[in-house]
Amino acid sequence: MRPCGPVLTTTPDFFADELPLAGSCAPLGVAAVVLRGFALARVDVLWPLLQAVVAQAPFRHMVTPGGLKMSVPLTSCGPLGWTSSRAGYRYQGADPASGRPWPAMPAAFAALARDAAAEAGFTGFAPDACLINRYLPGSRLALHQDRNERDFSQPIVSVSLGVPAVFLWGGLQRGARARRVPLFHGDVAVWGGADRLRYHGIAPLRESVHPLTGSERINLTFRKAGPA
Repeated sequence: MRPCGPVLTTTPDFFADELPLAGSCAPLGVAAVVLRGFALARVDVLWPLLQAVVAQAPFRHMVTPGGLKMSVPLTSCGPLGWTSSRAGYRYQGADPASGRPWPAMPAAFAALARDAAAEAGFTGFAPDACLINRYLPGSRLALHQDRNERDFSQPIVSVSLGVPAVFLWGGLQRGARARRVPLFHGDVAVWGGADRLRYHGIAPLRESVHPLTGSERINLTFRKAGPA
């Protein structure tokens, strides 16, 4: 992993700092980092592939086990897709809305995840699930752990596209104070090892406009969800 500078924390005008950050990195923990702009050179390839995935498996608001509608619509691609319902959170091989297998994970998606993981010190990462979230102004993701996967030795790779967001990076206990870290278009966050079960989330998305996504933020989260 390349040497990293200090963590950038949010300020009222932090959105103006996007371009100078590209090519740098920010440590989040002993085994967690934000690779600034790591995906930028691949966006022209990723974007049409993403549209093809969404055309096959459209975004939708899933329901939590408690019966509440999730504020962030999502979909998946790859052999396994993350789902939420009154029955609980789990990975399934088919889209429950259509009964069809999830769209195949594009090779360019898997290559980005593998390369970002390797840059962060996790070699040989081969994701079998890509969760895709679409954030609109005001939408948020509460602090949570990614613990539905079977193999916690594998990292999480999270790619940000579109308008900036504030990443909430917490501790190993829910009550720990969360750090606020800006994420920009093309940034890739990677965490694993001792940081694999850190609580994390997204603060309410601010009103903003990006040339590619309009007022939206798209997040691709790659996981190894199946058996070790």
